[in-house]
Amino acid sequence: MKYCVLIIDGASGWPLTKLVGRTCLELTHTPNLDRMAREGVLGLVRTVPPGMEPSSACACMSVLGYDPKLYYRGRSAIEARSMGIPIEEGDVIFRCNLVAIHNGKMWSYSSGHIESSEAHALIAALNEGLGNDRICFYPGVGYRHICKIKGEEDTLLATCTPPHDIPGKPIAGFLPHGPGSDLLRDLMAGSKEVLRDHPVNIERKSHGEIPATMLWLFWGSAQIRDLPSFKEVYGLDAAMTSGVDLLRGLAKMAGLYTLDIPGVTDGLDNDYARQAAGALEALEEHDLVVIHIEAPDEAAHAGSIVGKMGAIERVDREVVSQLLSWERDTLRILAMPDHATPIEIQTHSPDPVPFLLWGPGFVGMGARKFMEAEAKGTGIFIEEGHTIMGRLTGWSNIEWE
Repeated sequence: MKYCVLIIDGASGWPLTKLVGRTCLELTHTPNLDRMAREGVLGLVRTVPPGMEPSSACACMSVLGYDPKLYYRGRSAIEARSMGIPIEEGDVIFRCNLVAIHNGKMWSYSSGHIESSEAHALIAALNEGLGNDRICFYPGVGYRHICKIKGEEDTLLATCTPPHDIPGKPIAGFLPHGPGSDLLRDLMAGSKEVLRDHPVNIERKSHGEIPATMLWLFWGSAQIRDLPSFKEVYGLDAAMTSGVDLLRGLAKMAGLYTLDIPGVTDGLDNDYARQAAGALEALEEHDLVVIHIEAPDEAAHAGSIVGKMGAIERVDREVVSQLLSWERDTLRILAMPDHATPIEIQTHSPDPVPFLLWGPGFVGMGARKFMEAEAKGTGIFIEEGHTIMGRLTGWSNIEWE
C-alpha cells in the first residue's frame, strides 16, 4: 500500500456574502475532489487544539500525526531548522517579514510578494546596518526571513502580532509590547532607515511595485527538539514536497525526506502539475508522500476570492487528477486544508476543516462535494486532529462515530 497526504493550505473558509452565502470550496469546480468525496469518507477535523494559535505550524503538525499540545514550541525555530540555522541554548529565533507600511497602516504583509532575489539583497543590507555579534538576519523564501538573537531571552516575553492579521490597520497598536519588547521595536524602527532608499526599493517603485519599507518581527521561539521519527511512529518511509520553509522544517524534525522539485513555489505561480508528478515519482521509492500547496492560503491572505478559487481549481485539475491515475487498489489518499483562512479576515481561524479519506478500506457515506457544509452533514467529526494520520495509515475497517 502507498499513501499520499495532500495539504491544500488555507482552502477552507466562511460563507461569503459576495458568493451568496457560500464558501470558496463550495463554488469552486473540483470534479476530482468531488468524486473522491462520493467514494470515500468526508468529515470535519479539528487541527488546532482549543486555545492554541491557528498557524500552519500547529495545524500541519496535527495533519502529520503529531499532537501540537505535546510538541509545538513555536514556529520560527521550525523554519530556521529547514534553513539550516544553528540554534544554541540561549538563542532566540524570530520570524521577520519584509512588509510595506503606508500612512501608518499595514499596506502589505509581504511587500507585494517580493521575489526572493530582491529580498535577499535587502536582508544583506539589514545585516550590515543592524546586525552584530548578537543579532543576525537570515534570508528565506520571498518575504519570509529569520532573525536570530543571542543572550536576549526576555524578548520571548514580548507580545507580537503577525502582520497578516492586521491588513489595512494602523500598526501603532500592534507593535511588539510588554516585557522584552524594546529590542524588537528598536530593530523594526531601525529597519525603516536601512530600507528607505535601498536600490531594490527604488527599482520596485519605478515599476509600480510595492516596496519593502520595514522589518516586522513576530513568532518568537527558542531551541526546539526533534519530533519522534515518522518511520518509528507509523512504520513508513515518507517524503514531502513544499514551497515553504515551515513544512520543510517539520519534515526535517520528523525525519521525512525533502523533495527538491523544480517549479514548486509558495505562491500562485506554483507548478502544480510538476509538483504532483514529482511526488508520484517519489512514491516509487517511499511509502508515503506529503504534497503541501501554499497558494490558496496566500490568495486568502490577500483577500482574493478569484485567486483562492483559482488555486483550488488548479489543485483539483493538475494535482488530484494525477493522484487518481495511480492504481486505486494500492493507494490511500488524505486530502484536506490544514486550517481555514476566511477571506473576510484575511488570516487563519481555528475552525474545524473538511477532510477526505479515499482508497482501499474507505467507503462512501453519501457526500456529494468536497466542501465544509457537506463535511459537516456527514456527522463525522474528529476532535483530536493528530489522530487522522493513523486513520489513513493504520486502519482498514474504520467505524465512524
